Formats: sequence, structure tokens, C-alpha cells
Amino acid sequence: MGLLEAIILAVLAASTPLLLAATGELVTERAGVLNLGVEGMMIVGAACGFAGAWLTGSVIVGAICGMLAGVVLSLVFALMTLALAVNQVAAGLALTILGTGVSGLIGSRFVGEKITTAPKLYIPGLTDIPFAGRILFGQDAFVYLSLALIIGASWFLYRTRGGLILRAVGDNHASAHALGYPVLRIRMFAVMFGGACAGLAGAYLPLAYTPFFIPGMTAGRGWIALALVVFSSWLPGRLVIGAYLFGAVTILQLHAQGAGLGIPSQFMTALPYLATVIVLVLISRARTGGSTAPAALGTVFVPDR
Repeated sequence: MGLLEAIILAVLAASTPLLLAATGELVTERAGVLNLGVEGMMIVGAACGFAGAWLTGSVIVGAICGMLAGVVLSLVFALMTLALAVNQVAAGLALTILGTGVSGLIGSRFVGEKITTAPKLYIPGLTDIPFAGRILFGQDAFVYLSLALIIGASWFLYRTRGGLILRAVGDNHASAHALGYPVLRIRMFAVMFGGACAGLAGAYLPLAYTPFFIPGMTAGRGWIALALVVFSSWLPGRLVIGAYLFGAVTILQLHAQGAGLGIPSQFMTALPYLATVIVLVLISRARTGGSTAPAALGTVFVPDR
């Protein structure tokens, strides 16, 4: 395996959890809900995903457990923000704190344990193609699922009536309610979808990225996913670019440190965040025919009784 091929494979692996979590948050925010608890849902998904896989020996069961954990936490968030009309920013931050604590409680007994990670796809004749074979036909299922999810989310938002209604709810919930659409129900399902994606993104880390669980292994990826949604101007195509850009800079800075370039490690650690923000800001500034934030994003909706 050549160096370039190894770097591309590492970039795909590093970008997958970001793309999964950001896809769910994109749909959530398009419905007008700002969920800052992505990090908390991811870390609980990682703990539950590893626990499920370790107890059953099945990566699929682990992935389902991670998704269910994310959905349960998202329902807690929905209860606070949609049913009780709690401030979404405060509720999201509280959800992250809650998720961190719950993940430590669930994952404490599994620290130091190992599992067999998700297998890589192998198609005889295709995976063996030099250079491109392993990149295109040799990934684990999570990588292909992340791409399928963002394509499906884009199709749903811009090519279906349901997506149009969801975006209308995010832009003007009062008008959508006046037209007879169930605003709170639509937002609840969007929040649940975001929770499932965040839980799956967290489960990816111990199920495919590394074969073990450690507390705090999401390492801020949930916050990066939130930033990617904003800097991509809530557009799926730019979200993909941003996710893979961050993954690329992350992997390249590791190779730079390994090459002994003499650059302070603190700067190299912060470089992926800095470079991603700068490039995505430039993209958003230079956009043509772009998109803006949903007008009702983060605002509380209380239906008329």
C-alpha cells in the first residue's frame, strides 16, 4: 500500500463520524431546532455501541444500540424543548453534560476490553484494483452508509413534499401551523433522526475506528459537526466537503508530526480546527445562490390552545 493510498483511507475513516453526526444535525436544524447536545449523544452512542457489540459479539447489534441511545437522549431533549418550551441552547448544553456522565457510567465496566471491528468490504476483482480498489470498494459499511445518508437527506429535503414541509416549519413555524401542519411532531421526528445519526456516529468510533472504548473518545467531534452545519450554509453538498476537509487536515497534521517538521505539537493539534474554519468561512463568503439559516432556528414554538 502506497503512502497516498494510506492517507486517503485514513481520511475517509476520520471523516465518517463527522459526516454521520452532521447529517443528522442538518436535518434537525432545517426543522428549526438547534440541538447543541450532539457531543453528548455521540459519546453515549459510543458507550452503548461498544457495550452492545461486546455483549453480543455483533457489530450490527452494537450499531443499533448506539442509534437507540442517541434516540433516547434526543427524546429527552425534545421533551424539554418542544413539550416544555425550554431554551434550546441551555437544553443542548445540559444534554451534553448528561451524555458525558451517562457514557462514563455505562462504559466504565468496558474500559480495557476489545472487540473485533466492522469488517471491510471485499469484492473480488474490484477491491484488488491498484490504488482505487481499496478506496472505492474496500471500506467498512459505515463509510458507505454515511454517504447514502447525506444523499438521502439531500433528496428528501429538496425533492420531496415532506422535505418542503420540514423546511417550511424551520423557516416559519407559525405559518406552517396555520396551514395545518403538526409543527411539534415534525420537529420531534427531525430531532429523533438527528439523535439516531449522532448515536451511530459515536458507535462508529469503537466499532470501526478503534477496537476499544475509552471515556471521552469523541474528543469534540460533536462540536465540529455542529460547526460544519453552520459553515456549510445548511447545504448537504458543502457539508460533505467540510467533513472530508476536516478529516484530511486531521490526518495530514499527524503525518506532519510523524515527519518531525519541528512545528509545536500544540499548534499542529489545533491546525485541523483552524484550517477547516478558515476554508469553510471563505467558501460561505464566496458562495453564489447559497442558503441561509432557517429563520425560525432555535426559537420556541407554542401552539395555540
